[in-house]
Amino acid sequence: MTSTQEDPGLQRQVLLVAAGLADLAVSTAGSAVGGLRQLLNRSDGPELVRDAQQELAARGRVAVGRVALAAAPAYLEVMAQQVVERRAVSGGDG
Repeated sequence: MTSTQEDPGLQRQVLLVAAGLADLAVSTAGSAVGGLRQLLNRSDGPELVRDAQQELAARGRVAVGRVALAAAPAYLEVMAQQVVERRAVSGGDG
């Protein structure tokens, strides 16, 4: 195995750890917001909590998207490798 074949497994583990940390952060933030809401006793408390959860979820989607894009091979690089392979098979013609 080459190091490039091992990277997807490592990247997946990093993604899972990050997702676990994000879940913990959301849970902690939810508890903190709940306590803060009780302290402030505001009428728009549930809306603030809902907005905070939506914001964290959006940030999580962006973070996961960055990891997913980083893990995907570059399209033009893949195409260039295929051209090199085809030329090697055909003996360098065309």
